[in-house]
Amino acid sequence: MPFTTIDEMTPLHLMKGVELRTLWGDNAMMSFVRFEPDGVVPEHDHPHEQMGTVMEGAFELVIDGEARVVRSGDAYLIPGGVRHSARAIGEAAVALDIFSPVREDYRDAAIAAAGEAGE
Repeated sequence: MPFTTIDEMTPLHLMKGVELRTLWGDNAMMSFVRFEPDGVVPEHDHPHEQMGTVMEGAFELVIDGEARVVRSGDAYLIPGGVRHSARAIGEAAVALDIFSPVREDYRDAAIAAAGEAGE
């Protein structure tokens, strides 16, 4: 699938108030993460390197204990194995995250969801 649109990507509901749409290749993954107002991704870590940018709205992003408000146009880098969390501030917000290597959990969930949707 060399071309797609965000709307054509299968939505994954990560948790209440947080939806993910993802595209991946052999070595990297791109994820559009949409937060409802005040949506939260709790503190977690994973071995994958993560970087991204805020596309809409604003987040409080905590990386390794350091909190910062990031807004549309801001970028961030999260090394693998580092604890982090995110919370949309007030309004809905969207981030574009890039992972390397591919997050197998997101990939497998997207494949399963696409199968359930008959895609």
